[in-house]
Amino acid sequence: MTSQIRRSAVSVASNIAEGQGRVSKREFQYFLGVARGSLLEMETQTVIAENLGYLSKTEAEDLAVASGEVSRLLHGLMQVMREPTPQRAGN
Repeated sequence: MTSQIRRSAVSVASNIAEGQGRVSKREFQYFLGVARGSLLEMETQTVIAENLGYLSKTEAEDLAVASGEVSRLLHGLMQVMREPTPQRAGN
């Protein structure tokens, strides 16, 4: 379970980085969506770990708070990427 949580947490950052390195805005948006999926996977695994007694309530709550902050930041980035690219003067 620990390994699964770590892999999904690393996947969030890795997908954001990979998407940023892509050529098109659309590709970046795709990888942001994959990162969001990994974050939700990690949140689910955290709940399961708490239910199975592998995490204390306090540990699970701390992870939920941190995950919520990452979720808000990721959502904001996704919103910015959805906005049309401004046209430069003279184009």
